[in-house]
Amino acid sequence: MHHLRQYLPILEWGRRYDRNTFSNDMIAAVIVTIMLIPQSLAYALLAGLPPEAGIYASIAPIVLYAIFGTSRALAVGPVAVVSLLTASAIGQVADAGTAGYVIAALTLAFLSGVFLLLLGVFRLGFFANFLSHPVIAGFITASGILIATSQLKHILGVDAHGHTLPEMLGSIFEHLDQISWITVIIGFTATSFLFWVRKNLKPLLTKLGLSPLMADILTKAGPVAAVVATTVSVWAFGLADKGVKIVGEVPQSLPPLTMPSFSPELMSSLLIPAILISIIGFVESISVAQTLAAKKRQQIDPNQELIGLGAANLGAAFTGGFPVTGGFSRSVVNFDAGSETPAAGIYTAMGLAVAALFLTPLVFFLPKATLAATIIVAVLSLVDLTILKKTWNYNRDDFLAVFVTILLTLSLGVEVGVASGVTISILLHLYKTSRPHVAEVGLVPGSQHFRNIQRHDVETDPTLLTLRVDESLYFINARFLQDMVQARVSEGTEIKNVILMFSAVNEVDYSALESLEAINLRLKDMGIGFHLSEVKGPVMDRLKSTHLILDLNGDVFLSQYDATMALRFKARI
Repeated sequence: MHHLRQYLPILEWGRRYDRNTFSNDMIAAVIVTIMLIPQSLAYALLAGLPPEAGIYASIAPIVLYAIFGTSRALAVGPVAVVSLLTASAIGQVADAGTAGYVIAALTLAFLSGVFLLLLGVFRLGFFANFLSHPVIAGFITASGILIATSQLKHILGVDAHGHTLPEMLGSIFEHLDQISWITVIIGFTATSFLFWVRKNLKPLLTKLGLSPLMADILTKAGPVAAVVATTVSVWAFGLADKGVKIVGEVPQSLPPLTMPSFSPELMSSLLIPAILISIIGFVESISVAQTLAAKKRQQIDPNQELIGLGAANLGAAFTGGFPVTGGFSRSVVNFDAGSETPAAGIYTAMGLAVAALFLTPLVFFLPKATLAATIIVAVLSLVDLTILKKTWNYNRDDFLAVFVTILLTLSLGVEVGVASGVTISILLHLYKTSRPHVAEVGLVPGSQHFRNIQRHDVETDPTLLTLRVDESLYFINARFLQDMVQARVSEGTEIKNVILMFSAVNEVDYSALESLEAINLRLKDMGIGFHLSEVKGPVMDRLKSTHLILDLNGDVFLSQYDATMALRFKARI
């Protein structure tokens, strides 16, 4: 039973579910549902899909995540960055508005779901670590700029296209003669209103005497108010006949059963984008889930999260949706509203199902400019250009990674941006570890501690060279240590013994072993002793299985202090 609960977390929290928990989850579900209705429509628009796809992608995936996921507050569904990646990926294999485009979206969700499930089943969640936080921040910032720019065409009422910033801006400028000023007024008013709501409405309502919960609900309903006001205006004044583009007819039904394409050609075309979407989605989701879980001292299992997100994406693929993940804004709203279990997500799905059945006719006259305003307000909160200044002041290597990621994402597109981010993260790691920190240390007077001679006033012995290796040794940095030792002992003839302090070394691979053997042989030929100190147990076990310890031109000491005292005493004999 315990093994089953590991893969079905619903069995764990479900057996302790009570009336109070139900009440809290229902309140959270109402708030999130109100928020999700316009947001789901908007993200479908961003992905280039029919508006109903956004609602469909927010029903079955939420339920499946509630069954398989481990986060009590994560709200799964369409998110801005993944929607943009979806549009970029399927736009290369099908034309927007066609049946092939919709099928490509289903296939992309299916591939993403399978990939996430495989990572979870084989416990490969560590793959997400290949994206460093600065690179993720840079990519999300650039994506936010791209998303906001892509929505300007709806605010202006023009036909424009493009997947990169130069393409989008160039296309918008080419079509400026098509501007619909009525659309501009609607879009600008909605955007301004939503910014005001996000910043000022809750403090105002609290000041007027409303409870924090009611003020929060009304604030989250801000986008709904914008949707209602602009939809009524378009209907009442016949603005659709005056050039204002509207959502139009949205099917009044529950999510249909759909089937992704299993065409080898289409699947091969979408495989790499699906992998990139999966990694980005998982990184965003797990960071949100862990942050919210920490606030309540709850545990998140990254590998089970992969299974939950994989199941959610498979659900989207077979119910008319597109790739989904855990969203930051809706998850925070879900948490703040008092959600206690994933059941809140199930209730949210039920609310969206009711909306899909009975409320979709009400959005016929909803202007696309309002949905664009919803997206712009949501994504601009993701843009954080201060990351450039922060990384510049802290670490120039990280600054370079952020800058290049932002530049490539804006100029060449999101897929190139993601791929470059992964590549840059890996290259930076390899570069940093190829030059491990190795400090020459000396004895702190009156103690048995050893510190860097460049930073502390320590005792040294001209006949003794002690190097503290501060990283594991493997093929990419082994030669660096070998060259450093050679250069140091060549500086003079006083050095009689070399000690490598291994207190921070957790691993020595075969290439590093060969480098240590080469150091040992070279020092032996020079008449210099070669010693090791503070070698960790697992590392020592590995070294004992080789010839290094048997052929060592010196000894292995339990501590650096023992090594120093023994070799100083030996030198005096």
